[in-house]
Parts: sequence; structure tokens; C-alpha cells
Amino acid sequence: MTPEIATSRAAPLSIGPLTLDVPVVLAPMAGITNTAFRRLCREFGAGLYVSEMITSRALVERTPESMRLINHHESETTRSIQLYGVDPKTVSDAVTMLVAEDRADHIDLNFGCPVPKVTRKGGGAALPWKLGLFRQIVEAAVIAAGAVPVTVKMRKGIDSDHLTYLEAGKAAEGAGVSAIALHARTASEHYSGVADWSAITTLKNTITSVPVLGNGDIWSADDALRMVAETGCDGVVVGRGCLGRPWLFGDLAAAFRGQCAGEEIALIQPNLGRVAETFRRHAELLTEFFDSEERACRDIRKHVAWYFKGYPVGGDLRASLASVVSLAQLDDLLGTLDWQQEYPGAGAEGPRGRAGSPKKTSLPEHWLDSREIVGAERANLTEGEGDTSGG
Repeated sequence: MTPEIATSRAAPLSIGPLTLDVPVVLAPMAGITNTAFRRLCREFGAGLYVSEMITSRALVERTPESMRLINHHESETTRSIQLYGVDPKTVSDAVTMLVAEDRADHIDLNFGCPVPKVTRKGGGAALPWKLGLFRQIVEAAVIAAGAVPVTVKMRKGIDSDHLTYLEAGKAAEGAGVSAIALHARTASEHYSGVADWSAITTLKNTITSVPVLGNGDIWSADDALRMVAETGCDGVVVGRGCLGRPWLFGDLAAAFRGQCAGEEIALIQPNLGRVAETFRRHAELLTEFFDSEERACRDIRKHVAWYFKGYPVGGDLRASLASVVSLAQLDDLLGTLDWQQEYPGAGAEGPRGRAGSPKKTSLPEHWLDSREIVGAERANLTEGEGDTSGG
């Protein structure tokens, strides 16, 4: 039997001058949301598709990788770029460059990364603790962006004893952002446990002039509808739920558009053949993105487990797919699958990606002693930004 979900015609989501008829955003994911994956998701659904993280310093210095990552395919009619930065001047310069050279229609600021190499230098999810610096960065970006909308994506805080999302949300709203997205976990939780959707409700009740978007544990269209209903948020941000499942955006579009005028709609449940075709399409788009078949094949390997989750694909074949070196070899391997194999149901659904486990967040020494930048902390922050993009 084909599972069905109730549809709900959602109001369009306005992010500054941008209007999304489907209130869905693809979350920036390092090493994942490159042009190839964004194009693939767009082929199934609708919404806003954000680039992987671009480091402001690297962009200002025009490193080859950063310049490559900010390129968009001509089919990407709304060009969305996420920036990471710890210095207001550098962030401002990066935004100025993007706007002056007409490279972006939307800019998102990363204040949610929980990765130790970022937080131990005071960046990502650690930075909103320094509320004054957070405000300076957001204000600098908004001023530099002009008519281009700026949004922020953040977490609840560093840990349960050091929550920052309400103060940071109000500061961002006051600085003139066009929307605020909240991943309803702390940095110390990484991706473990269950997202605290009640925090999204609290933020929505606090922020009154711009949209609030919810992020965390959206594995299906039903989850997205339920988040909106339970929290009152204006839209959803989808991350790990679409790994190996770009067709999730088709489910989301149908559900939010209420295409059946209140009737039930069927979900996309691809058989193994359609999964294989989509996997092959992904590899093809990666080849175009990297301009290298060999590099594309290396990159597609990490997607194998996600695409074939729950499907009867043997370990040896999975291992071969995860070491593929050419599109021809990939075609040969996919040709050995039973393309008529039906959708396996629950086994192919639910959480995907590494959840990790709660752990103490790596922070600069004495970071929690003050909400303001003191002593040598600013120099350490700048040193920690690095000159690389994409994670």
C-alpha cells in the first residue's frame, strides 16, 4: 500500500524581495550542497537551495576553490550562498564582492556549525555567545548587502547551560536580516538525540517582524508539515533528511502546495531502478561540476550508503560502488541491480547521516567567561577563520 499524507496549502514564504511558493530551504552542508546536488534537488521539487559554506576570508582572497564554489548553473534562478566569518570587516568585504559582481540573490550567515575545528576558534555555533561581535557581523553583512536579503542560521546555543538563540535572534532581527533559521539543537548535541522543536516555537513567538524557519529531524514531508503545525514556523530547512533522497523535495512541494485541494497525495516511493537512475544522474552532474570524471566518481562514493539505504543491495556491490573510478564502471555496476525491485518501505526512510553523540563543545580558553570579546580573543578568531571553503 502506498503511504499518503494530508496536504496543507502553505502561505508563500517571503525572504526580503524573494518569494518562495514552497516554504522549503535546502540546508547548507559542507561537501554536499554543491551545484550538482542543488540542481538534482531542484529537478524534483521547489524552494531555496543554499550553497555549501564559503569562508569569507577565502572569498575576499579569491582562492580558486572559493571562486569555483560560488558559481551557479544557469538553471539556478535564485543564487543562494552561505558565508562563514568571524570578523565584521572581512564579512562585509565578502558580501560587498558578491553584490558588486552580481554573484548572489541571497546570502546566509553560518552561526550553527558545531565542528570542533570551527568552534575551538570561536566560530560557528560558538560565536553567538559573544553577542556584541555577533551583532557587528550581522549588521556589517546587512549594510553591505543592500537590497540582497541576508539571513542567519544558528543553533540553540553552545549547550543547555549556555543558550544564545533568543538574544541572537533578537539581535539579528534588529540588525535587519530577512529571516532567521534555527537548528533546534545545541552545539554540544551535534546531531544526536531528538531536535527540540519547542525552541522553534519560542523563537517564533519572540521574533515578530521576519520569518522564522525550523530545522532539525525533518525526514519526510509529514515531518515538515508537523513542524509548521506544532511550532508556527514560517518554513522548514531540510538537511540530512535529503541525503540520498533528493526526491524528498518533490514530496515537500506537493504537500505544501496542497496540490489535491485537501485530498490525500501519494509520496514518491522509487523502485531500485529509479534510485539507480538518480544516483547516476548525480554522478553525471558532479562530473560537470568538477570538470573531472575521476573527481566526480570519488565524490559520489560517499553517497552510496544514503541512496541505497534499505534496498537489497549486497555488501560486495556496495563496496564496489564506493570505490568506483569511472562512469563506465558505474554503469556496469548499476546494471547488475534488479531495477524492478520495489520500494522497501520503512527501511529506506528515517534518519540518515552520522548523528554522533553529545560531547563537550571545543571552545577557546576562557571563552565562556564573558559575553564580549576580551584580550587576545579577536586575534585568535581571525586566525581561526582560515582560508578554505566548503567545510
